[in-house]
Amino acid sequence: MGAILAFTFFTSCRQVSGSHEITVRNRLDIDRPVETISVPVKEVKALVKKFGAANIVIKDTETGDILLSQPVDLDLDGVIDEILFQTDIQAKAEKKFLVQGRTNANDSQPESKVKAYSRFVPERTDDYAWENDRVAFRTYGPVAQQMVEQGKPGGTLTSGMDAWFKRVEYSIIDSWYQKNLEIPGYYHTDHGEGYDPYHVGASRGIGGIGVWEQDSLYVSKNFVSYKRIAAGPIRTIFELTYAPWQANGRTVTEKRTISLDLGSNLSRFEVDVKSDVPLPNVTVGITLHDKKGQVKANEREGWFRYWEPMDDSFLGTGMVILPEAVQSFNDHRVKRPDMSHLYLMASPKEGKLVYYAGFGWTKSGQFKNVQEWDLYLANYAKRIASPLEVTFK
Repeated sequence: MGAILAFTFFTSCRQVSGSHEITVRNRLDIDRPVETISVPVKEVKALVKKFGAANIVIKDTETGDILLSQPVDLDLDGVIDEILFQTDIQAKAEKKFLVQGRTNANDSQPESKVKAYSRFVPERTDDYAWENDRVAFRTYGPVAQQMVEQGKPGGTLTSGMDAWFKRVEYSIIDSWYQKNLEIPGYYHTDHGEGYDPYHVGASRGIGGIGVWEQDSLYVSKNFVSYKRIAAGPIRTIFELTYAPWQANGRTVTEKRTISLDLGSNLSRFEVDVKSDVPLPNVTVGITLHDKKGQVKANEREGWFRYWEPMDDSFLGTGMVILPEAVQSFNDHRVKRPDMSHLYLMASPKEGKLVYYAGFGWTKSGQFKNVQEWDLYLANYAKRIASPLEVTFK
């Protein structure tokens, strides 16, 4: 279990000589495993200037262990903006860490056997795929759209989000795509690592967006360009841009910044949506496939899910969002293929909407039943609503 959170920072002016101390506090009465913590470079500027961002290490003060960390250049200007690390923290607990420069070979951070990872996939038309140790996703680019529009086989026309089910913690994206070149349809069969049984079609998949108005959903087509910002190992971040599209007479521009952390079943979506005329909402969707599953929603806490049979197992899909952004939800079931959805209607703030969407598959061993999936989403929502407190000195 993991969460991708915004953190609140409280910084004092005193600096420990040669290092910085970080105190992390969990105000919730639940344990928070695999939390990602961001160290803004501005908070450790002197250390970064002296040692370089690649030589900054983060140490657990209780165990003395050096933790896996990841420098990130958020705006791709060649300058590191933050350094990420992860920790488990118990309910109502406090933990301390040291940020310091590497002075000898023994200060090297550990290598990770698992990673968050993403890349453009030109060998499978023009997918963009991303994964971590628990889940994998993909979506589709302009060539796949053109193939459909030109009547050529093998194309895909959707701005929905596809899911690949994993049974292993290690990375599978590169391997499955390569094997699919050798054996067409390879990843649609479970060879022991998982497979892709999830159908997106023209639906929203898991977390695609649109605008809902007068009983109709207006959506973009495939992404037209991408930008990879970070490749992992702790967090992968990328940007997808869409061609302007029409929403009931409005011209809409859309950009999605998507990230996924180690330990999380949900991707974080920050959607930048602008229109020449104000939009009534931004609607996030989860496909209901053949409508044999059950919807559950908690508007007060900000989590929504669908639980459905999938081949010989079960799949839970879900969305999490801050409750103040929620307008309403709709369990929308119709006869037309791919058009039945759990819709979440939300209010963007200054043209941006942040939400989390993902899945849990019973054969992964991560969740045994719908009760465990519901608890995961409920706790995820609590963690987003109550960020860790992070203090520097």
